[in-house]
Amino acid sequence: MTPIDAIVRRASGEDTAVLVPVVADALMAGGLGVWLVPDAADRDEVLCRYARFVLKRGLAHGRVDTTVDRSAVAVWYAPLRPPPPSSVLWRYELHRLLGPYAPRFALLHAYRDAAHPHTPHHYLAQVAARPGRDAAAAVLLDSHHRVLDGGGLAAYAEVCGDRPREGLLARLGYVPRSPILLEPGGPALWRMWRPAAGGGYLDSLPRRIRLGPAVTPRASRVMPVSPRSP
Repeated sequence: MTPIDAIVRRASGEDTAVLVPVVADALMAGGLGVWLVPDAADRDEVLCRYARFVLKRGLAHGRVDTTVDRSAVAVWYAPLRPPPPSSVLWRYELHRLLGPYAPRFALLHAYRDAAHPHTPHHYLAQVAARPGRDAAAAVLLDSHHRVLDGGGLAAYAEVCGDRPREGLLARLGYVPRSPILLEPGGPALWRMWRPAAGGGYLDSLPRRIRLGPAVTPRASRVMPVSPRSP
């Protein structure tokens, strides 16, 4: 048994309660959480509700890995099993869980769906770690990267922040491409691509994307969230 095998394990529903705050805290990175939930009084609760949704969706449709101490978590989707589309069902679930903040989260998903690459890959939909536990997150991702390298598959993720070449994913071989600009007034969501082992030109992610009218008009309909009633 290797050290990685001793640290990493497949998560289950029993881990959800412990992992929810780990994911919720990660959503604050790069200003994403503030854009999603402008009202600070509601932010923690709403982000925890969404984090639970992310984990339950990953457990049902993808793969959720964690460490034995549950200090880090990664949500993956395989190339032949992409994240479920933005269906009426999960939009209803977002509105039920998030109330007036649901349109921002739905817009985030719409932008992600529109920019998602078609080259075969595994999608890292979420990676999070407790403060000071980036090393655990790196071990967690390395475990799955070994599987990808063995199968000749690439990996794709998005990261929020203004220094995509200096973060954890960049250190693990992900290359940034042009960002998705979250509107109205949101942060940049950088598209990150980890090429397949031995991959060539066809394995690369296009440097730039153009989001068509099917996505961008939605931004004009997402008004600033009203302050919480007293």
